[in-house]
Amino acid sequence: MIGLIVISTPWLRAKYETQDFLKPSLRISSRSSFKSTTSVKSVDSNFSSTSRKDVFEDTREFVGELNITLVKGTNLAVRDMLTSDPYVVLTLGGQKVQSTVKKSDLNPVWNEVLKISVPRNYGPLKLEVYDHDMFSADDIMGEAEIDLQPMITAAMAFGDTSRLGDMQIGRWFMTKDNALMKDSTVNVVAGKVKQEVHLKLQNVESGELELELEWVPIL
Repeated sequence: MIGLIVISTPWLRAKYETQDFLKPSLRISSRSSFKSTTSVKSVDSNFSSTSRKDVFEDTREFVGELNITLVKGTNLAVRDMLTSDPYVVLTLGGQKVQSTVKKSDLNPVWNEVLKISVPRNYGPLKLEVYDHDMFSADDIMGEAEIDLQPMITAAMAFGDTSRLGDMQIGRWFMTKDNALMKDSTVNVVAGKVKQEVHLKLQNVESGELELELEWVPIL
């Protein structure tokens, strides 16, 4: 018959619970200690996994970049006494970039490069021309939109164009529904995808803008 050992005093019970009769190397970690360690490791693992996921999503938020050369404006609208001080604002998604101001010039030549990133779910590139005023709100001098799909679709279809010869790979057609003055072709020039755009400004009495777009893919 197997006898049972009854721990009858609080002192002995405490000694058995704390394993004071065992060598330190043979003692078993308490359940609460094990849970605490596991919890910390789990949090660290989740944090690390989330961080890696966030970094990956951030790098894939944009599909490329546009280098936009604002070439010149022609016959822009008068908003001051006989002249205007024009500048251009480009907007894509939540991004906005602005050109320099050309003082007292209705036919400004900028030849200025503006850079803007292209998000995965991109829409048209919005363009607005304003007259800069020192003591009042800037006056609008016209606007237009540039459809980016013909250029980006062609660029992605051809992939690495650095080894291609000069050639046309796409076209944005002039219609009554857009601001184009003439068809705008997408070309490979010296290995780079470029597009010249000639626009008639909308919602204004006069004005034209010429730009050149260059597609820069994310490697």
